[in-house]
Amino acid sequence: MAEQETPKYTPATPEMVDEVLSAYPDRAKKMRAKHITVKTEGCASCSVKSNSKTVPGLMTARGCAYAGAKGVVFGPVKDMIHISHGPVGCGYYSWGNRRNLAEGELGVNNFVPFQFTSDFSENDIVYGGDKKLEQICREVKELFPTVKGISVMSECPVGLIGDDIESVSKKMSKELDLPIVPVRCEGFRGISQSLGHHIANDAVRDHLLGKKEREEEVGPYDVSLIGDYNIGGDAWASIKILEEMGLRVRNVWTGDSTIEMLQTAHQVKLNLIHCYRSMNYICKHMEETYGIPHMEFNFFGPTKIKQSIRAIAARFDETIQEKAEAVIAKYEPMMQAVIDKYRPRLEGKKVMLYVGGLRPRHVIGAYEDLGMEVVGTGYEFAHKDDYDRTMPMMGDNTVIYDDVTAYELEEFVNRMKPDLIGSG
Repeated sequence: MAEQETPKYTPATPEMVDEVLSAYPDRAKKMRAKHITVKTEGCASCSVKSNSKTVPGLMTARGCAYAGAKGVVFGPVKDMIHISHGPVGCGYYSWGNRRNLAEGELGVNNFVPFQFTSDFSENDIVYGGDKKLEQICREVKELFPTVKGISVMSECPVGLIGDDIESVSKKMSKELDLPIVPVRCEGFRGISQSLGHHIANDAVRDHLLGKKEREEEVGPYDVSLIGDYNIGGDAWASIKILEEMGLRVRNVWTGDSTIEMLQTAHQVKLNLIHCYRSMNYICKHMEETYGIPHMEFNFFGPTKIKQSIRAIAARFDETIQEKAEAVIAKYEPMMQAVIDKYRPRLEGKKVMLYVGGLRPRHVIGAYEDLGMEVVGTGYEFAHKDDYDRTMPMMGDNTVIYDDVTAYELEEFVNRMKPDLIGSG
């Protein structure tokens, strides 16, 4: 049997985008056209509209504010219990939807694999859920006496009926002698999970950050790893590199983290931000309030890893810079061996991406290290500054799409015929 011929790749064009969008009514077509662009040589208007509400009827991959606050920021804090305050269905955004890995004894100092809900019913909506929330807080402390803190993540009905989670949290915190953080992250707020990130950042700022001091003095090489949620253990890999450079990672926000890490994060010399979109707010606050600078880094792919290691080391003295070069020299043969093995098979292959917070731009270099070309990319919930960072990384005749619909992405794939689609 003859081998099936591989479909030939077709570069993106503005005409292709127009053809895909022609399936929509005029108003929807005009609206969606602002969210998609084809980068061409010398393009001065390669902008993409972002961070705007999804039109009802279009299939989107976005989540809600609750998903951003609970599922992303607070959920991985392992020694806190996070109460999903509202109907049970929102538990979809609990641990089963994300691979947040954490060390510790389950039910003792690691509660990440559990989902706690107030299981709102019609009765609670009619009469209010404040008393129910008080009882749940008491039960949490009784059943899990080693818990270090509680967060109350409000879902849509709680905001709609006006329950006062702030007063309940304050009352129960005093009664139980335990930090209890109210997080107003009702799903209807904002336009995507992005606002949930911001709300969670503000909750940490207002209720946890700076509330505790480590007795040990801040060392010259103390850093925090911000916006890394230890998905599949990636925070552990980053920590390994940073510590081999001679840095001391004091806090991780929030993969495999503890409430103490949130409380004492003001006691470091530098914040290293992995997911800019979800944690830039708190980094800016710490720079303005505590004078702690922050910088974005990228540990995806050999080229970006080496660039980031050197950029981080440049913030410190010659001791760290020398160790950084030693780390690069140690891992260079391993990385090159992978490139030598796979690049001959992957050279020239085309890739399209559609991911969430940082990977639409952070993984481009990793594909390029393998000889592959990213010909399309986009974010679920990006803001303008995310696309400003992404555009320079993309080549000509590539398509950039924001909050792309299922129909649009499928049609782009059918027309462009990439060899691989990276998503998740």
